[in-house]
Amino acid sequence: MKSDKITLEVIDWELLDYGCALDRQKRYVESRINGETSDRLVMVEHPPVVTLGKSGKDVDLCLSESMLKEKGVGLFFIERGGRATCHSPGQLVLYPIIELKKQDLQWYVETLLKGVGNVLTTYGLAPEYKKGIPGIWVGGKKIASIGISIKQWVTYHGIALNIDNDLSLFNWIIPCGHPEEIMTSMAIETGIRVDKAELKKRLVEELAARFNYRPKYPSRRPDWLTLPSPQTDAGEKMVQLLHDMRLKTVCQSAHCPNIGECFGRGTATFLILGNQCTRNCRFCAIETAEPGLPDCDEPLRVANTVEKLGLRYVVITSVTRDDLPDGGASQFVKTIEAIRIKCPSTRIEILVPDFKGIPDTLRLVCDAKPDMFNHNIETVSRLYSVVRPQAIFERSLRVLKYALAAGLPVKSGLMLGLGETEIEITDTLLELRDAGCDFLTIGQYLPPSSNHLPVARYVQPDEFESWAEKAKYMGFRHVASGPLVRSSYMAEKMYSSNRTEPQQLHLLSNSKFRRGLPFGEECGVVNQSMQSKEKLIRSAIDV
Repeated sequence: MKSDKITLEVIDWELLDYGCALDRQKRYVESRINGETSDRLVMVEHPPVVTLGKSGKDVDLCLSESMLKEKGVGLFFIERGGRATCHSPGQLVLYPIIELKKQDLQWYVETLLKGVGNVLTTYGLAPEYKKGIPGIWVGGKKIASIGISIKQWVTYHGIALNIDNDLSLFNWIIPCGHPEEIMTSMAIETGIRVDKAELKKRLVEELAARFNYRPKYPSRRPDWLTLPSPQTDAGEKMVQLLHDMRLKTVCQSAHCPNIGECFGRGTATFLILGNQCTRNCRFCAIETAEPGLPDCDEPLRVANTVEKLGLRYVVITSVTRDDLPDGGASQFVKTIEAIRIKCPSTRIEILVPDFKGIPDTLRLVCDAKPDMFNHNIETVSRLYSVVRPQAIFERSLRVLKYALAAGLPVKSGLMLGLGETEIEITDTLLELRDAGCDFLTIGQYLPPSSNHLPVARYVQPDEFESWAEKAKYMGFRHVASGPLVRSSYMAEKMYSSNRTEPQQLHLLSNSKFRRGLPFGEECGVVNQSMQSKEKLIRSAIDV
């Protein structure tokens, strides 16, 4: 056993596709072997999936692989010990990525089992163990399964504890090769609704004590999301100018984390049509209320401010105005025209609402020929009813398609950290590509207040980098992806990339890409690193 307490980094992936979790585990193992990271304990739930360990055989499956696929269930053949098991939401999986320092593997397995078992006793349960058969039982029924791998004395895979998962899914397999096995869960055995946050806390504390660790939890807001608030003369002058011109910016209204940097550079995203929105999106800081009439002098004041600032590139956005017959489209047009008169060399990007998808309204803004058309998809389709209850995912895609058909460069933005899965992110990116979106921003969702949706998870910076690479190989011309990236951040730089040919693969058919046909049939541009690009793109889809 470890004599001195060392740090155990605790990571909660919430709900994550099994393939993605496996890839991350392997990366964690390599970084631990190389001494780049400390020991880690990962907690996660998986969408329905069946896994077969090194001892697993086809006879362990009660459904064929094709039948599992029809049910939307993945099948993975993996390196862990044991045979078949099943993961699904409501089952908590613990993946310890720790260096044993050549400690006895049997001691490790027993300590892990006893640690989880001891936590079960705090819920009034009596854990049972079977000699030679790793796992935990309660009343003769199995409640936790274990399967371990080890590479250069670093462990991975781990233990799965049934909390309130759908046990009927175990009918798809012979659990751990024992046809007589009966599965159970904490919810069934205790008759109560288990608080998962409390359970996780107890498990971490128990395992840390048994393995002599000092647990390190992620901070409430990770360090990479903390920015200094520069008090520059340029920023103060920007605030004063906006006040004098009676103008709003989305930087201020939406509590943008980059406001200090952008104001310090003398740039801003102008918010027209007032500061009150007719919709109640649960991620947005802008107030929901009945707005006043459009300000007829606003377009000229925006143009004058653009001239005073000497802006070469300007972004114009608005609140959603469902109360107006044209959704506020005419105010966008007037603002574009005013800027072009005052500053004919300034490039203009518009970040628009969906205008209810009305073609005549969209035609108004597209006919004004902005230099970049931006409409944010915001999140994945499944979360729209929670995140954007008055918006429609497919309608937003149609808005982007309309702008593309009008001959405009098309841009969109996506927030991560709202509870989306990696497969949903991939599907959303493909939908955006199908809609003709060439320019993409991906950033971390940050709740403006406790009354807004909570963060489901903080996405690591390296994951944002990974999504940028995957998006580029899907065919996006330019991608800005990072925790603090927002839809208009460094917009001029992204627009400038429109003038150069992207050095990346173009997919001629995303539908083929999604179906996984032979890779060479889908490519419009191929270079010498074709094989590595194929591997990367497939990793983006096969998650």
